[in-house]
Amino acid sequence: MRSTDGRLWVRHADGRRAPLPVLTWRGGLAPGDASLLRRCAGPTLDVGCGPGRLAAFLARRGVPVLGIDVAPFAVRLARRAGAPALCRDVFGPLPGEGRWSTLLLADGNIGIGGDPGLLLGRAAELLAREGRVLVELGTDPEPGRGPVRLEGPDGRVSRPFPWAFVGPGEITRHAAAAGLEVVATWDSERRRFAALAWR
Repeated sequence: MRSTDGRLWVRHADGRRAPLPVLTWRGGLAPGDASLLRRCAGPTLDVGCGPGRLAAFLARRGVPVLGIDVAPFAVRLARRAGAPALCRDVFGPLPGEGRWSTLLLADGNIGIGGDPGLLLGRAAELLAREGRVLVELGTDPEPGRGPVRLEGPDGRVSRPFPWAFVGPGEITRHAAAAGLEVVATWDSERRRFAALAWR
């Protein structure tokens, strides 16, 4: 599903609807991005890169970076923005497995697949031993998981897909299940982040 005017919502299983910041994702750096990007050291994999604003910024700064996304349209936008990007699923074969210095799970992408423990386990497989996983956390104190749908301004609704929402109180448990530990947390511009490393 695409949005030509920046309006797109996520519809939760309980009926709640929340707007998605499509224009922010497709624009320049968003508030809080700088605090995340300055922690990207060495080869960086941007998981669920979307239109590529983070990967494109790193590429312009000379950081070796690759964006991956399952949506071909998003990958085309990322490439147009100047980001090296592939249409790949994080759970499938990827270049550089076990050698990435930084993995980015920004813009809510800790929710990919609906199982944060499984996703972080895969992140650990991709990560170099001295690497870091940089995660954006939800600000809602009530974490959760379940099927969600995307809803467009014309009323069209996508098929349901699994997603998860992880708050600061949940990330330690999910990290531990993947053999990782939380080594730093920080807030920036009303956003919350955590850095994970091998235990």
